[in-house]
Amino acid sequence: MSFASLAMYVSPPPIAEATHLFWEALSKRIRGLGVDAPDSLDDDIRYDEAWVRPDLFFGQTCGYPYVQHLRGKVQLVASPVYGLAGCDGPLKCSFIIVNADSTIASVEDLRGTRAAINEPGSNSGYNLFRHFIAPHAIDGRFFSLVLETGGHRESIDAVTRGEADVAAIDCITFSNTLRFDPERVAGVRVLAETAKGPGLPFITAASTPAKDLVILRRALAETIADPNLVAVCDTLSLRSISLLGDTEYERLAELDRQAARHGYPAIA
Repeated sequence: MSFASLAMYVSPPPIAEATHLFWEALSKRIRGLGVDAPDSLDDDIRYDEAWVRPDLFFGQTCGYPYVQHLRGKVQLVASPVYGLAGCDGPLKCSFIIVNADSTIASVEDLRGTRAAINEPGSNSGYNLFRHFIAPHAIDGRFFSLVLETGGHRESIDAVTRGEADVAAIDCITFSNTLRFDPERVAGVRVLAETAKGPGLPFITAASTPAKDLVILRRALAETIADPNLVAVCDTLSLRSISLLGDTEYERLAELDRQAARHGYPAIA
């Protein structure tokens, strides 16, 4: 039995609720088009475990792990287009945040400070962040300390509490937090934006038949355009989909290589 997992954007609570409602509508439409689909999302499987499961029917991954190790193991379904600050069609950036009371005003002011990252496999919290800092690093170093928090919200909290001085936060996560949990971001401010790259693609297992992939894409587009789901899609700020391929996602691998050419292969 196949499963579906949409665990990348599940907070604050209104986002989680809207995600489940969106899947209910999407799966019903998929079944109406003749393809069996899980009725509900599986919230028990860890997000990154879901990506590599051969029984994955529908999921969402980060673009950086996709170019690093998922190509050939999954198929790209479509890239969502969100109507939020920092997004440009299917492209998105990260916001470089600092404490709201900080006097930091430039990239150079960050030299020797403490950085928070969510985890090294993240595009928004690590790959884009590293690319942003790389031209300013000296002998492979820029920060005095790098703290791994495990998540974007935890990185925001670390900067708010003064445990870290700077972090890179996915613009969608930041905007959703600003909309639905504004107190959480009240203690930080946006210093800059990183380069943009393709956002988190919807994926399916490598074994999904081509005819089913066509139906998944059709169902996605129709569900987002459904007038009965305006409120749900507005909560998710989901506007449409874009059919990006490996060529477009290679941009994220190139950002990785650019940082390495600057002598900054890891945030340090």
